[in-house]
Amino acid sequence: MGFKDMDKNKLAAMKCQWDNEYDKFKAMNLNLNMARGKPSPEQLELSMDMLDTLNSNSKLIGLNGDDYRNYGLLDGIPEAKTIFSKMLGVSEDEIIVCGNASLNIMYDIISTSYLKGVCGNTPWHKQEKIKFLCPVPGYDRHFSICETFGIEMINIPTSETGPDMDLIEKLVSEDETIKGIWCVPQYSNPTGYVYSDETVKRFAALKPKASDFRIFWDNAYCIHHLVDSPRILLNIMDECKKNHNDDMVYIFGSTSKITFAGSGVAVLGTSKGNIADLTKVMNMRTIGYDKINQFRHAKYFGSYEGLIKHMNKHKELLVPKFNAVTEALEKEIAPLGIGSWTKPEGGYFISFDSLPGCAKRIVALCKNAGVTLTGAGATYPYGKDPDDRNIRIAPTYPSVDELKKAMEIFCLAVKIASAETIL
Repeated sequence: MGFKDMDKNKLAAMKCQWDNEYDKFKAMNLNLNMARGKPSPEQLELSMDMLDTLNSNSKLIGLNGDDYRNYGLLDGIPEAKTIFSKMLGVSEDEIIVCGNASLNIMYDIISTSYLKGVCGNTPWHKQEKIKFLCPVPGYDRHFSICETFGIEMINIPTSETGPDMDLIEKLVSEDETIKGIWCVPQYSNPTGYVYSDETVKRFAALKPKASDFRIFWDNAYCIHHLVDSPRILLNIMDECKKNHNDDMVYIFGSTSKITFAGSGVAVLGTSKGNIADLTKVMNMRTIGYDKINQFRHAKYFGSYEGLIKHMNKHKELLVPKFNAVTEALEKEIAPLGIGSWTKPEGGYFISFDSLPGCAKRIVALCKNAGVTLTGAGATYPYGKDPDDRNIRIAPTYPSVDELKKAMEIFCLAVKIASAETIL
């Protein structure tokens, strides 16, 4: 019986039972972490043999005769460009292969835009106000970058097809202080949504009032599939070119959740004009990224097809974990009608919506029982979920057994918090 139809005396009695169960979990002194989308130790083990691709006897001379131990090739080595340009859906002269984290590239571009401007436009710090559009729920680190630079953030509602494009088109066409939008188009963080073809086409056809407006297309999960026949995301660069908007998009990706989170390879796909503008600053900031690590990755995968083959190994490890979460929610929460959640076909997260006003309480109850979750509100700018209902669940790091135990506590916390709200 759902909570709506339940007699309050019966609900109160059930809450007493749940409280007793909760106290037993607290006494176990558990330490289970579902706070961030980290690869599990088993996933990291998948790439260990990559460390054997190069040794002291390896010839570190590239396709064009470059010595990868030395200076040069600021925008990355050709062997890596060949593989990762296919991953991002751009040509090899529309990609920069960088360091170990795409977040670093995003921060650098915002910083450069703030200090130096975008392709000859007035630097952002000299403009009266700067705004960014933020599809919600979204990625907390995107929002943190904006906060660091004092950029005002505007919430954009999101559905299964992507952000509200009517609202986006209206806002960017009217307000020249809007300089960008954050997007995670394939398996959005945290919902797992994939943008529809129409949404991608409308993004590519935007007519922003600000000439320095950019789409920050964070395609972090573009090959992180959980199904055998994944949906194909329409190529944003191709669509931008059709609309003569080549410069409007930055596409980001990395191997942070493919090989080693701290020692992967990050890539930026964008127009030749943007690359020329960005490398002016890169030339002053660095003498080049780790070409030996880029070479190691390129040798290990061999081709884009080799990269996809490697991702199938990740899928085998992750599918049982996502299943463990959804099975628990379907068994314990669905019959009571006190929450809803997404069922992603890829990515790293499941988005859970509680009854309004319950998310912070659920997260606190879980923490007190030894289960760490991403903070309630983290999926919204400034950490403020207006309805206090969204919780990001990250199933990837714990073992399946740990995950099942964590979900027992999570479901119990949802029941207790929901009962408290209704009673």
